[in-house]
Parts: sequence; C-alpha cells; structure tokens
Amino acid sequence: MVKGKSLLFGFVIGGVVTATATLLSTPSSGRDLRFRAKEQGVEWKDMISNLKFDGMRLKQQITETSKEGAALIKDLTQEIKKSVQDWQQTVEPHQENIHKYLEQIESSLKDLEEKVKNQ
Repeated sequence: MVKGKSLLFGFVIGGVVTATATLLSTPSSGRDLRFRAKEQGVEWKDMISNLKFDGMRLKQQITETSKEGAALIKDLTQEIKKSVQDWQQTVEPHQENIHKYLEQIESSLKDLEEKVKNQ
C-alpha cells in the first residue's frame, strides 16, 4: 500500500515539475500562459480523479475476489471432509476382516514356530 502511495506521489510531483518547467521555458503571453496552466490543472485534476476511481474499483475487486476465494476454500474443505468420511465408512467393515486375518496369521505363525522348535 505504501509503494502505491509513493508511486502516485512520484507521478504527481513529476507532473508538477514537468508542467512548471514547460510553462516557464516556452515563450508565450501571460494570457496564453494562464490559459494553459488552467487547462493543465484541469487535466491533472481529472487524472488524479481517475486514478482514485481506478484504485477504489481495484480495492473492491480484490475484496470480492478474496471473499469468493474464502467461500471456495470453505466448500473445498467440506468436500474433502465428506470424501474422507465416505472413505472411512467404506474401509471400516474391511478393517475388521483384515484384523481377523492378521490374528489368524499370527496364530498360525506361532503354531509353526512351536512345531519347528519341537522338531
């Protein structure tokens, strides 16, 4: 935000210096000089007004985009949670079977070890 203000400030100061140098270095009558100074003042006022309007519009767009992004992230988080829950529900019945098979395998291995020791 500070860089944006510095940039705008730099443009304004540069424009004023350029306008002053141009007005003072060109030969013209006082009336013509005043007329051009007035015109340039109006142009600068319009340009600053346009910059301010564009800045406000950009701020509004950023605000809307961040709100939309937050909503999308919230939706995505909910979808991921639901997917994990669904996965857990589909895996849970199989976990019991897997545990039973593992217990049977352990039991068989113990029996086999005992048989090997006895021989």
